[in-house]
Amino acid sequence: MELLAQALPWIQIVISVALSGLILLQRSGAELGGAFGGGDGGGGAAYTRRGFEKIMFVTTIALGVAFIAASFVALFLGR
Repeated sequence: MELLAQALPWIQIVISVALSGLILLQRSGAELGGAFGGGDGGGGAAYTRRGFEKIMFVTTIALGVAFIAASFVALFLGR
């Protein structure tokens, strides 16, 4: 348990840097008008992720879940 408590901050740093990088690499799918219910110029068509973009999207979700899990573990360990 002590080893995990010592390694956990470093694990969180690595996950957060990777998560930030993946978020910045992703394409912005919505403009400001889309946030308020306006049209985005796409004709209402849904955007489908394919290939590497889908892998990045799924990896971003997985890293987000891993970061939240690591934060809960840190909370319960008392760090």
